Parts: sequence; structure tokens; C-alpha cells
Amino acid sequence: MRLLHFDALGRLILTDFRGKPIPPYAILSHRWSAFETLIEDISNGNYREKEEGYWKLRFCAEQAARDGLQYF
Repeated sequence: MRLLHFDALGRLILTDFRGKPIPPYAILSHRWSAFETLIEDISNGNYREKEEGYWKLRFCAEQAARDGLQYF
């Protein structure tokens, strides 16, 4: 399983937990649009270029943090 989180510098990080214990995490439910952030965008650091998708991820991270969770 791969999970997302924002690091202390505000960078979106994709962490691979395959074969490792999976930490508690939040789930974001939404509808897909043409403006969603893709795994490729995260991997190459271009995730902020898709503003709508980026703000959905920020919102999810902020809500997860309010709920005491780091990953989503």
C-alpha cells in the first residue's frame, strides 16, 4: 500500500508500505476530474501544477491532521 503525507517542508510525499506495517490513515472520497493530481505528478514534483487536485490533497491532509493522522 502507498500512502501520502506532507513533510515538514510542505512537500507531498508518497510512501510505499508494501511488506511493512501500515499506519492508521485517512481516506478521501471524491469524484475524479481532469484536474486531479496523479502519482506521476507527485513522483516528479509537479503536483502543484494541477491546482484543483492539489487543494483537495491539502484539505485531506489538514483534516487527517485534525483527526490525529499523518497519512492519507
